Amino acid sequence: MADTYGLIVYQEQVMAIAQKLAGFSLGRADLLRKAMGKKNKEILDKEYVHFEEGMRNNGFSSIAIEELWKTLIPFSDYAFNRAHSAGYGVLSFWTAYLKANYPTEYMAALLTSVRDDKDKSALYLNESRRMGIKVLPPDVNFSNAEYTPGGSDIRFGLTAIRNIGENVVASIVKNRNEKGNYTSFSDFLAKVDGTVCNKKTIESLIKAGAFDSLGHSRKGLMSIYLEAIDSVMEEKRAQAIGQFDLFGGANEVSANGISTLALEVSDQEWDKALLLSYEREMLGLYVSDHPLLGVEHVLRSATDTTISQILDEGVVHDQIITIAGLITAVQRKVSRQGQSWAIVTVEDLEGAIDVRFFSSTYQTHALNLIEDRIVIIRGRIDKREETAQITALELNLADINQAPIGPFVIKLEAERCTPPVVDRMKEILRSHPGTREVHLKIEGGAKNTILKLDDGLKITASPSLSADLKSILGPDCLV
Repeated sequence: MADTYGLIVYQEQVMAIAQKLAGFSLGRADLLRKAMGKKNKEILDKEYVHFEEGMRNNGFSSIAIEELWKTLIPFSDYAFNRAHSAGYGVLSFWTAYLKANYPTEYMAALLTSVRDDKDKSALYLNESRRMGIKVLPPDVNFSNAEYTPGGSDIRFGLTAIRNIGENVVASIVKNRNEKGNYTSFSDFLAKVDGTVCNKKTIESLIKAGAFDSLGHSRKGLMSIYLEAIDSVMEEKRAQAIGQFDLFGGANEVSANGISTLALEVSDQEWDKALLLSYEREMLGLYVSDHPLLGVEHVLRSATDTTISQILDEGVVHDQIITIAGLITAVQRKVSRQGQSWAIVTVEDLEGAIDVRFFSSTYQTHALNLIEDRIVIIRGRIDKREETAQITALELNLADINQAPIGPFVIKLEAERCTPPVVDRMKEILRSHPGTREVHLKIEGGAKNTILKLDDGLKITASPSLSADLKSILGPDCLV
């Protein structure tokens, strides 16, 4: 016990105590360790008889025996052997080192490891934003199957897109490597295999933003992709059976002999809300942007916990909490008694949770249970099932135009306070003129300095201003 300053830390110490104080053999001490680890009351009760007898024979009192047993049992709830503890310690050091020194690669690997868990993906996506790492949407020219690090960015993997199988991804990557990057949407259709030119596949790629780097708008591609697929598939089928158009017009020919269609793609784009809703539909997450970015101050001022804290055992069953977030799904139901109720999925920047609105609460708030609405919900935690839920008690609409009280405070690390960064920050502030004072908090290790900026840089706070500043200063730049 000297190594751990008298505290029981390892399972081996439990075995040593049983051997030295109760006279257990090494084998019986190991049985005791296993029983404690499994919390098997029947075996523990049997072992206590031998434990008590052994300690009594060694001259210990009943009180001492009982107190020691009471100390050992709770310890077993989360005890490891020395080798296991050492392994976890080394692993913790490795992961901390990788996160500190190779943050992009580390977060890419972490996101890949939880790609099938949307709640954890959302949590790590938000952590990436907090670290100043930009997670980019999937792209036919730059993405592989999984999350891929690149410089200070992480590129979403193509297999994360709904309706996109591994065979489709393999074909896209193989043809890209063999024939060069895709230069346009028509060039993509000409180069890839026929299995990729599936209408559902192409629609999913468009909605996920996988063709954005080719210079086409998503809305524009959605208006012409069906006709384009029909045209190119006709030529691919003809090539497969050895037919060639001897009088093919002025269309260019791609690397595999398929002519590249001359397509006119409209530059018009969907509005931000619709574009992001399609992106979420295809990826399960908001990636290129998030409707809640820029209104974090509203959420923080109205809540006492985040959804990730609820999911990570940060709150207990029956606790009353207040959350805020975006409604992403509404399931309206009718009970056996004929009363209407609903299950509403609410998402913040760190996770998502189901909120149940039963009859009386549902009747009061039914008209406000609409997808893409930002709400503040007060409710009771229910942890009786495997996944935590909330029973709603009250709902209010979040005032996203609410202006915070006091100066607008921008946080900047001292080493990043360079003329180019400051000039760009001033340019952004001038593009949002108003009457709110701006303070700059420069963080330099043990010493922080707060500067009041010139009156000519007073601003009107808005989500767009917050987003612009975060794009150059990082996601944690606003206090």
